[in-house]
Amino acid sequence: MKRFAGYIFDLDGTVYLGDDPLPGAVETIGELMRQGSRCVFLSNKPIEPVQRYSEKLRKMGIPVNDNAVINSSVVMARYLSHRQPGAKVYLVGEQPLADELTRAGLIITNNPDEAEYVVISWDRGFNYQKLNDAMQAVFKGAHMVATHPDRACPVPGGLVPDAAGMIAAIEAVTGKQCEEVVGKPSRWTVTAALEQLGLAPREVLMVGDRLETDIKMGQTAGISTALVLTGITRPEDLATATIQPDYVLTGLADLLKGD
Repeated sequence: MKRFAGYIFDLDGTVYLGDDPLPGAVETIGELMRQGSRCVFLSNKPIEPVQRYSEKLRKMGIPVNDNAVINSSVVMARYLSHRQPGAKVYLVGEQPLADELTRAGLIITNNPDEAEYVVISWDRGFNYQKLNDAMQAVFKGAHMVATHPDRACPVPGGLVPDAAGMIAAIEAVTGKQCEEVVGKPSRWTVTAALEQLGLAPREVLMVGDRLETDIKMGQTAGISTALVLTGITRPEDLATATIQPDYVLTGLADLLKGD
C-alpha cells in the first residue's frame, strides 16, 4: 500500500493488547522507521504517566523517545494551561493525570467550592462522593471538561468501562454537557500529533482500531486513515458505520504489503 512520510498510531488494540504486542506490530513499525517514516503514538488512556507508555514500547523493541507518545493527560494539561494558567481543578481521575496537571502549573483542589474546572477522566475509584463534589462544583460555576470519550477499553479477555461512564454520570446529575473533550477525536490531540511529526496532514496516515475516535479524528483533520481489526471494531461493524476508513487492515503488517 501507499507509503507515508508520517504515521500516527493508536496504542491499545492497535500496537498492543495489555502487555503484549499485537502480531507484526513491532516489526512493521521498526521497518517504517528504518525507511525514514516518522511515527508518533497516541493514547486516550490517562491512567499511567506518558513515560510509562514510552518505556513499554521500548521494551517491546520499538525505538521511541518520550516525546513520541502523547496521551490525553498531556493534551488536557496543554489545553488548560492555554485556557487558564494556574486554574484550580476538581479532578475525577487518577494520580498520573493529577501529576501531569500539576507539572503544568494547575492546582488540584478537593474543595468543590473553589474549583474553576471539573476535569473528568477514567477513574477506577469513582464513587458517590466524587459525583456529588463534581456536581456541586459545576453548580457553583466550574467549567466541565473531559480527557476522552471512550466507552470501553480493550484488555486481554474483553473490555472494561472507560471515561464515558464518569462523563455520563456527571452530565446526568448536572444537566449540562462537557464544554470540551480534548482526547481523540478532538482537534487538540491531532494538532499535538502533527506538531510532533512536523508534517502536513496530507503526508500522514492515522492508524487505529476505533471508528468514532481514531478514524473520525483523521478524517476531520484531512489525514488518510487505516482501521486495524485487532481491537474494538469488528468487520461486521463496518457494514452499518457512517464513518469509513480509507484502508482496512487485518493487522499492522498490512502496512508493508506491496513492498
